[in-house]
Formats: sequence, structure tokens, C-alpha cells
Amino acid sequence: MPPRIRVRLVALLLFAGGLLPAEAQDYPSRSITVIVPFPPGGASDVVARIVTDQMSRLLKQSFVIENVGGAGGTLGSARAAAAAPDGYTLLAAAMGSHVAAPVLMPNVKYDPATSFVPIGITAHSPAVVIARKDFPAQDLKEFVATLQQQGETLKQAHGGIGASSHMSCLLFTKAIGATPTLVAYRGSAPALNDLIGGHVDFLCEQSVAVAESVLGGTVKAYAVSGAERLASLPNVPTAKELGVAFEMSIWAGLFAPKDTPAEVVAKLAGALDQALDEPSVRERLAQLGGTIPAKAERSPAAFERFVRTEIARWAPLLATAHGKP
Repeated sequence: MPPRIRVRLVALLLFAGGLLPAEAQDYPSRSITVIVPFPPGGASDVVARIVTDQMSRLLKQSFVIENVGGAGGTLGSARAAAAAPDGYTLLAAAMGSHVAAPVLMPNVKYDPATSFVPIGITAHSPAVVIARKDFPAQDLKEFVATLQQQGETLKQAHGGIGASSHMSCLLFTKAIGATPTLVAYRGSAPALNDLIGGHVDFLCEQSVAVAESVLGGTVKAYAVSGAERLASLPNVPTAKELGVAFEMSIWAGLFAPKDTPAEVVAKLAGALDQALDEPSVRERLAQLGGTIPAKAERSPAAFERFVRTEIARWAPLLATAHGKP
């Protein structure tokens, strides 16, 4: 084969594989789909829309949210893992889909540690223990006592096995020794709707998804899982200050399918970093009880280390709480 033709062939192969830096320089040249593995209105959806709205301004391309709910976030995550690694399909994942679901559900069709390239963490958010607005308990002490006494007669909603609403309440009820009846939904948004309607008794979910309902008086809040009270919910005590060992922070982040070119990941990570510094983004997340990650936590490498640490930290605790060996 003549040298000139050989060079052209190699160039075409590199271009087809998305490996040429020139492609990254032109990226993005069209809209980017962001798969949220939960229905609209849940915590992952809310955070993704706030952050990607600003990223679209910075990259001058639209970010289209595609909600693929079901199976605790694993259906949407699996779809994202199988997508072309070209930077035009991303995953707005969360602690539930990347840490809890693979532990609690069999045959998950992706490996959270190897099927994706981390772009960056988007927000931290504590869980809030909430109940229907007419639940008789006046504070967390009475609420815990009611759960311990009435057990399976009370209905606990969650957004699917492995979702953050399932994971957080699993740890909460394990800490207080209660065994409520679990009622599964395709996401936290429909679970919250049924709680507001009085069809279930309580729910544990990220503050970014439920703060507005608490402030609006459509649900009753008993505690937050953070180390400190939330500025957005100053009248809701922490579980710790009331003597309940329930402290955790739930995170969300952006991922791309594995083998996405490093130059594309770097461009997305830079846009995310800038978006998180935007005052309107910070203000909106703070209003919902979300916390912006520190600068040192935002790089793809730092986020990858963080995710691996979270998997190692929570997997055995969740397996034990769920009754697995």
C-alpha cells in the first residue's frame, strides 16, 4: 500500500474512533443528551437540569434531558453505558444508581466502577425524613417510637430498589430497628406525589427533591441526615442532635460512557466546573439544600477516586442492612 494512502487510512480510522484532538476542538457540534435514570421531578433530575442549563450556555449547545426511570436507576444507567462514547450521551447518575443499586439488585448490566468515565460531581444533598402532613407524631422521637411500635402497618415509599430514597430509608430504619412495609415507585417524584396525597406514610429523600414540599406544608419533616441543619430548612433538626445514628450525604454527578475521548471529557469537566461557580446555580441548589462540591473535588480524577471510595464504604453496610451476607 502506498505511504500516502496508508496515512490517510490511519487518519480515517482515528477519526472514526473519535481519537483525533481536532474532533474534541469542534466538540460539541450538536445537542447533547443527558440520561437521568429516574422520572422527572426527582433529586437527580432537578440537579441535572440546573447544572446542564448553565453548561449549555457555556458550550453553546443544548443539553436534552432524557428521563429513563425504573429499577432503581439501573435501566437508564445501562442505556448510557451502552451508548456511543462520543460525548453526545451522558449520564446524570447518583449515589443510588452507582453505589446502592449494584449491591441490592441482581444482574445489573453495568459496572459502576468501569462502565463509565467520571466527568465531575455536581452536588451533595442530605436526606430528609418526611411523612404525610397529617401523620400524628409531633417530632422525631415520637416518629421513631411509632415506627418501632406499629412496624409493618406503616407504608414507606421509595423510588425503586437501590434509589437514594430506598438506600437512605434502609439505613434509617435499620438504625432505629423498625420494619415498615415498603412501597416501590418508578422514582422519588411519584413516591412524593403519593405521600402528599396521603396514600403512604413516610419517605426519606434528598433535600433537593423535597425541600419545596416541606416549606409548602404539603409534607411533615422530622429530621435531616446531615451533620448540621440546612439553611433552607432551619427548623428541621438533624437526626444526630436527636440521638438517632443516621448521618449521610447523597451525591450526584455526570458520567460519560467508557472510552469517551479524554479531550471531550476535559471540555465537559471544564464547563461543569464553571457552571458550579455560577452564582445563580449555587443559589438555586442552596435554596433546595444542596451543597456545591469544593474545587478540589470536581476534577474527573478526584471524582473517580471519590466514587470508588463510596462504593467500598457503602456496599458492605447496604448489604448488611438489606439482609445479604
